[in-house]
Amino acid sequence: MIHNDTIDKQLAHRSIRAFKDQSLTKEELTTLYQVASHTSTSNFHQQFSIIHVTDPKVREKIRQISNQDYVGANGDLLIFIVDLYRNQQIRKQMGNDDGRLHTMDVFMEAVEDTTLAVQNVLVAAESMGLGGVILGSIKNDPAQLIKVLDLPKMTMPWLGLQVGHPDQEPQLKPRLPLDLVAFEDHYPKDFKLDQFKDYDSHVTQYYDLRDTNKRIDSFTNQINGPKLNDQMSKRDDINEVLFNQGLAMG
Repeated sequence: MIHNDTIDKQLAHRSIRAFKDQSLTKEELTTLYQVASHTSTSNFHQQFSIIHVTDPKVREKIRQISNQDYVGANGDLLIFIVDLYRNQQIRKQMGNDDGRLHTMDVFMEAVEDTTLAVQNVLVAAESMGLGGVILGSIKNDPAQLIKVLDLPKMTMPWLGLQVGHPDQEPQLKPRLPLDLVAFEDHYPKDFKLDQFKDYDSHVTQYYDLRDTNKRIDSFTNQINGPKLNDQMSKRDDINEVLFNQGLAMG
């Protein structure tokens, strides 16, 4: 296996949820924004934006939506927005209609742009000695978050990123073995539960030995657990929210 500074940092990735009471400098933020702007983008449409949330009241509301104490606490909170509004306004002000901006295809392009930008920024942050955690929890109540951020139609808050100077050193969480995720030429459809036995053992040991929130658990137990059971939450309103935002309509 090849090693260099970038790869070693990626292999050592840990989600950081505790940060020192130290905000990012303007130079650090600008660097992360520049990295985001240079992310690969579908058709050069550049369909994402970033909101740096500094208002304590807004951070508190996002914390309540996420239902995670560390969201909007120490560190800097970035919200990555699927943004078709900007391109809609360009077309409108140049005398054109919305064209394909309301289609599922263009929406998915924007989702891809946004998601790639988040990952690029996190890799850059870690290379700078910072840490971060990607926040899917901001979509626990997407309609409310749109109101909190006062977003226009044709936008959708997609992922958050809490980033800052780490105040913890969590253990490295074991990932699925490569023979269960990387395949040659075709996708194998004959998965057997026994194939996960050794990995489950590693995950159980990780949860048992880690410094915080120790428990007895495994990967297959989580997949078979309540998170994926048939239960409804406000996250399931996302189709309606997208429709109300004018997105992914056909």
